[in-house]
Amino acid sequence: MSSDHSSFSIPHSSLATRRRRVALLGATGSIGENTLRVIAAHPDQLELVAVAAHSNWEKLAGIVEKFRVPHVALFDEKARSAFQSKIPNPKSKITLHAPGVEGLLSLAQLPEADTVLVAVVGTQGLHPALAAIEAGKTLALASKEILVLAGKFVMDAARHHNAQLIPVDSEHNAVFQCLAGRPADAAVRRVTLTASGGAFRDWSAERLATATPADALRHPNWAMGPKITVDCATLANKGLELIEAQILFGLRPEQCAAVLHPQSIVHALVEFTDGAMLAQLCPPSMTFPIQHALLHPARSAAGTEGALDLDRLLALEFRPVDETRFPMLALARQTMRTGGSAPAIYNAANEIAVAAFLENKLPFPGIPRTVEKTLAALAAEAARDPATLDTVLALDAEARRVAETFL
Repeated sequence: MSSDHSSFSIPHSSLATRRRRVALLGATGSIGENTLRVIAAHPDQLELVAVAAHSNWEKLAGIVEKFRVPHVALFDEKARSAFQSKIPNPKSKITLHAPGVEGLLSLAQLPEADTVLVAVVGTQGLHPALAAIEAGKTLALASKEILVLAGKFVMDAARHHNAQLIPVDSEHNAVFQCLAGRPADAAVRRVTLTASGGAFRDWSAERLATATPADALRHPNWAMGPKITVDCATLANKGLELIEAQILFGLRPEQCAAVLHPQSIVHALVEFTDGAMLAQLCPPSMTFPIQHALLHPARSAAGTEGALDLDRLLALEFRPVDETRFPMLALARQTMRTGGSAPAIYNAANEIAVAAFLENKLPFPGIPRTVEKTLAALAAEAARDPATLDTVLALDAEARRVAETFL
């Protein structure tokens, strides 16, 4: 197992005497909302210096006003113009950055920011994440698609620039904590990520064939955006997380496992070669991993949620995943074994299929069928290790085109 992940253990002593300054990319989504709750609860430790959103300028304007944010970017040009027209005072100390990726890149490299939290949906956050790394920022990464698409290049950049990367996903943040922020080494036998099972964990295969988008979006434990909620229902989310864990912690495919845990209290377990396990537990709220990522290595009182009450009887249930009903997990394992560009193809095809399902253009079982067909159609490309980032991005586009043909 690789142990060359120095980006996981950089101290923050220089930040100990002042507030950590945060640039939040994806401020209006569910991760963004939880990040704002954490920042509001820790005004003496955290300061919001930049925010970005895709097009929800009205919600972003409220955030800017509440937190007095000096740097703002909107990806959509029309939304940016609308925001600009609503700034009450032309002399206000707000810098409105360029639309599109240019604005995200600008915020990611902002001299005033210490930590850049990337919560942009899908792969649009890839270049801003790389820009933050190159600028020497601490990268708090909430977009798993970025590592699945281009993990090799992101991790190489983090090592090259001696930048710290802290995962925000609850499962990977849990592994990070179990490993005390250090890379996995030969003492680790297996890392197990837990899965709630999503809205369909107890549905039969026959019932799954009739599942609607409204059914899929009724997650029993978490409040998230539509795409990730559907991914939880197919268990593609857990497949993406296994791929991400392999990349983040230098694991072999056989060292990455998943188990159903309906309570969503244990978020990951790390098993060592002597048979001992460490587990990380907290309530099913994203404020916990976000707070850890923003304040790391410091610990502070949870200002947004109550801790687990061990005076109450806690029932913790674990059971294996039925990969016959949820083939997206088996397909993810296949891509991990294939390596090369297979994870990028898996991710791209899944995004196309989920979008079609949400628009009622594809039945629920059509999601894994589309991904499987796309992987088969691009099998030769999948097996090749991408030489450059441009190669990966071109294959991502090709996989999306191929997936569209199967809808």
